[in-house]
Amino acid sequence: MSLQTRLMTAVIGFVSLILIIVAVITSATLGKTMEDQLDQKVNNVAHQLLGVVQAFTPSATTAENILTGPYSPPAGVLFIVSSPVTGYSGAVVKSNDDDKLTGTLQPLTRTQITEVALALQDGATVATVSLTDLGSYRIMAPRSSNGVFVVAGLPRDEIQSQLTQLLTVIALATIGGLILLALTTAITIRVSLRPLRAVAMTATRVANQQLDRGEVTITERVPASEADPRTETGIVGASLNKLLDHVNTSLASRQKNEERMRRFVADASHELRTPLASIRGYSELSLRALRQSNAQAERPEVIESTTSSLERIQAQSLRMTRLVEDLLLLARLDEGQELVYGTVDLTQLALEGLSDARPTAVDHHWNIDVPDEPVTILGDAGRMHQVVANLLANARTHTPAGTTVTLSVAQEGEEAVLRVHDDGPGIDPAIRDELFARFARGDSSRARQTGGTGLGLAIAKAIVEGHHGFITVASEPGDTTFTVRIPMNPATAGDTAEA
Repeated sequence: MSLQTRLMTAVIGFVSLILIIVAVITSATLGKTMEDQLDQKVNNVAHQLLGVVQAFTPSATTAENILTGPYSPPAGVLFIVSSPVTGYSGAVVKSNDDDKLTGTLQPLTRTQITEVALALQDGATVATVSLTDLGSYRIMAPRSSNGVFVVAGLPRDEIQSQLTQLLTVIALATIGGLILLALTTAITIRVSLRPLRAVAMTATRVANQQLDRGEVTITERVPASEADPRTETGIVGASLNKLLDHVNTSLASRQKNEERMRRFVADASHELRTPLASIRGYSELSLRALRQSNAQAERPEVIESTTSSLERIQAQSLRMTRLVEDLLLLARLDEGQELVYGTVDLTQLALEGLSDARPTAVDHHWNIDVPDEPVTILGDAGRMHQVVANLLANARTHTPAGTTVTLSVAQEGEEAVLRVHDDGPGIDPAIRDELFARFARGDSSRARQTGGTGLGLAIAKAIVEGHHGFITVASEPGDTTFTVRIPMNPATAGDTAEA
């Protein structure tokens, strides 16, 4: 349950319990008081009737004679008398006018007299009895000195009616009070918890922002009206605002460091291109001159040594040139540059890429699976060709001779899908998570004849993400597949990524 629901349940539950206890105590106290007052009335009526009975002769001692004599008992009085001569007789005084003490009599039946006798058995002098067709009565049997047995009683209907009215009033007042309490508590809690809802909404908006890349500025804050440090909930809002300020400053510092690092890589790569080009040019010029004068040289062994050294210089300069070019490309891709968009036919790129890969690894089996209709996307044709080339080169380099490599292109929904599958030994699970990291090398994952710079898959991943797509790998021994998915509508993909 929510905090508001728990608070309301606790408050209303405790108040309801208190009101019920008060109602029970009040009704019990009032009922006891009214019972005592009724007992006092019954006692007065019983002794008055006992005095009247003692004035009658035994042969005239009947309930009708006594109740219709000089003594006029109040309406509702139940009277039973027993004498050795007349036996048991009883009646109830009925009256249509409560202001008069006189009224008609209703004789008691034998069953009703028996019910009274049973209530007063075992020597009881005061009891409460429920009589057939008459209701509940409070009765008393005072002792007489002449052997006459007398029972007098008054109805309890008035007490029961008053208690019923009291409980009804208490119940209605309790229900009304609880409804008012619930409304008041709900409004109070809702107003008190409003700053917490503002904090939750602010945190949700911040959580939906993309904070892992690019320039990020957190502008969301808890409103000042909901961040009052004088209240407990306001302290939470103020603390969140302070935290967001700190995070925003940290993100800005991180972005500056990333931009500084990108500029450094880009500048370093750019500056290294010139000397590397010079080294490469001079080495080629020197090698060409040496080869031309090789037949006329007086010391062939010196020329051969010089030629070997220059060849190694040229090979390393080529390797450094590729490395610098790759680093520069990654830096520009990180900055959102280097991509020139146009219509790209992935089917044609796959055919060209496989044709370029076949001569480089004639000991592999190369297959292609493309649809009859072209699969086109909006992207950079040169960079997508580089993705295909890098994935095929990765499969060629890290699989042994005789491996079958299959390149396929398909359209699945709103995405263009390119897959490179091979039946080689698979990728070591220990390095699978770092496979697309920069300078990652899988020396122990597959048998390989040569080593690369470890930037091929990182470049492929950066290019694919620049096209709003993603690249994944699934590998087990004998079944490795690299899958590239690129949306055919980049605008829709960008909106989805932002959402």
